[in-house]
Amino acid sequence: MTRHLKAASLASCLGLTLGLSAMAQAQDTTLDVVTDPSFVPFEMMDQETGEMVGFDMDIIAEVAERAGFDYNLRTMDFNGIIPAVQTGNVDIAIAGITITDERAEIVDYSDPYYDSGLRILVNAGDDSVDSIEDLEGKKIGTKIGSTSYDYLEENLGESADITPYPGSSDMYMALLGGSVDAVFYDAPNVGYFSQTRGEGRTKVVGPLYEGQQYGIVFVQGSEWVEPVNEALAAMKEDGTYDEIHAKWFGSPSDE
Repeated sequence: MTRHLKAASLASCLGLTLGLSAMAQAQDTTLDVVTDPSFVPFEMMDQETGEMVGFDMDIIAEVAERAGFDYNLRTMDFNGIIPAVQTGNVDIAIAGITITDERAEIVDYSDPYYDSGLRILVNAGDDSVDSIEDLEGKKIGTKIGSTSYDYLEENLGESADITPYPGSSDMYMALLGGSVDAVFYDAPNVGYFSQTRGEGRTKVVGPLYEGQQYGIVFVQGSEWVEPVNEALAAMKEDGTYDEIHAKWFGSPSDE
């Protein structure tokens, strides 16, 4: 009887040790997270601190804490992000990435965390553009690998001169410098530029095109999709998401 009790006690201790070890291992998990360094105000470099800041940066920091992982943040051009996740070179990507059926065939997505769309930006004195149809015959800047580039190709094709740029700052400088007549890109980024560096020199015109949703991207089959979704849901439930949104965009109702 005593031997059985000792054995049971030993098994219990081993079980407890293994359980604590597993918990410690989960807390020590460090994932590689990648973002695009130029998609303001979602992610951008703070020139004073040299750190990445923005809406997405606040979201991933809160999500990681709630889901139970640490992370190393890496940056790369947007067009390399999906391939990096697909091949497993990184674990997670957050960079204002639109959820599409095509991308969902090669990576996994979290639940949507931001509603967006596409907008047109022109120089402040240009009254010739009010819609996508008005861009026919014009030079248009957009971003390599983006859904805005796909939309332009599908809807304008060879009837416009479409130039994809590696970074959003490149296409905005092209507009200000006269190399392109318009920029077509994600609404929040276009709006942010028009109110900051482009204030008084540019304006947003036309309606919101192709309503979109952004999602956090994972390697297919990732065990972190569910914990991240639970974290996002909890953030929306307890008001944390609204606080982060208000910090960068104002309240959701004002958007």
